[in-house]
Amino acid sequence: MKIKMPPSVNMVIDSLHAKGFEAYAVGGCVRDTILAREPDDWDITTSASPQQVKEIFDRTVDTGLEHGTVTVLAGSGAHEVTTYRIDGEYEDGRHPKEVVFTSSLAEDLRRRDFTINAMAYNNEEGLVDLFDGIRDLQRKVIRCVGNPTERFSEDALRILRALRFSAQLGFKLDPATLDAIIALAPTLEKISAERIRVELNKLLISKRPEYMEAVYEAGITKIVLPEFDELMKTPQNNPHHCYNVGEHTIAALQHVPADPILRWTMLLHDIAKPACRTTDEAGIDHFKGHAPAGEKMAKAILRRLKFDNETIRQVAALIRWHDCRMAPEKPVIRRILNKLGPELFEKLMIVQEADTMAKSLYQREKTLERIEKVRECVREILDNGDCFTLKMLAVSGKDLMELGVPKGPKIGECLNAALEEVMKDPAKNTKEYLTEYIKTLL
Repeated sequence: MKIKMPPSVNMVIDSLHAKGFEAYAVGGCVRDTILAREPDDWDITTSASPQQVKEIFDRTVDTGLEHGTVTVLAGSGAHEVTTYRIDGEYEDGRHPKEVVFTSSLAEDLRRRDFTINAMAYNNEEGLVDLFDGIRDLQRKVIRCVGNPTERFSEDALRILRALRFSAQLGFKLDPATLDAIIALAPTLEKISAERIRVELNKLLISKRPEYMEAVYEAGITKIVLPEFDELMKTPQNNPHHCYNVGEHTIAALQHVPADPILRWTMLLHDIAKPACRTTDEAGIDHFKGHAPAGEKMAKAILRRLKFDNETIRQVAALIRWHDCRMAPEKPVIRRILNKLGPELFEKLMIVQEADTMAKSLYQREKTLERIEKVRECVREILDNGDCFTLKMLAVSGKDLMELGVPKGPKIGECLNAALEEVMKDPAKNTKEYLTEYIKTLL
């Protein structure tokens, strides 16, 4: 099998060979190239020690010398070059107690997680596939190298990585691998929130976000996102719904683009429904207040997973507004645009559309029609340049001070009152009209 590698990778491998060392492209880059996917990066494994690698190449970065890794800058590329190694005993379910360098490629490949990630390649020897990775690629199977219980016990994050690869590639889990995942899922408690976030995010923005259900079925969400388990247990006896809350969430995920903000919003948009559920005398379920309650819960969850503040802000805002059945009336839309801004408002429309598509057919067409009319309102507001922010007002704080408005809260009060006027009627956004209007407030 012939694999085309970037010139910079060939350059690094050839340079190591010229000095008498073995070297191969290894891992995900080999897997992705065989699958005709574009690798995110190209990693190289070698028999050379880190110090020998640094002596061979002029431009290097000490990426992780204790683990045998040096980043080599070659041409326009930057590639991690790691010495063949054997991991020592894993004491914390994540990191080996020690790393021992070895001269054996086979020993290096044997310590890797899955067969499809344990293949190596160079142009001289071709593909080195000691654990039937090619066969598993052909069968579309995620299978551990060797004993799955040992692999997951070494590094519990591999449990979530297995599901993530399954979602990204559309592969099924080997039965023995799945059994070990289910048995060892509780060990994910040892893994940092940042690592959990990265894997969940990659799964969610894959082509198959519905694989979150497999994460639940394997007992993983019970550890990393227990709130999701409550969704899967909560019915929705309501004419608008045909799924329980968790099933509705899974369906909704499939109706938004692979954007992290949108996917996390759909995952968490009904997170407060279990806590807000009530059932009336007719047996109909209601979830009053679940949007604002969900906003608070989502913030707590995203903070727990160490998300950045901007992601938290956007997701929380979308959850707060996701159940707002706004009328397609421009004064209403301008007020919401004022709170969200055009970009987030459009994301809200996508969220509401996805939410609707994941419900029953009851009033679906009516709801979708309303959403499209709201979009038309937004387009007209933006095309007309209607004012919906303080910055767009025809008067400023400086203008108000010239009118005699004292510095301090009064200026803000007057500007907000003026904004309210022009959001009702954009024609009033003139300096002349607003000047006279503000005089009436003094």
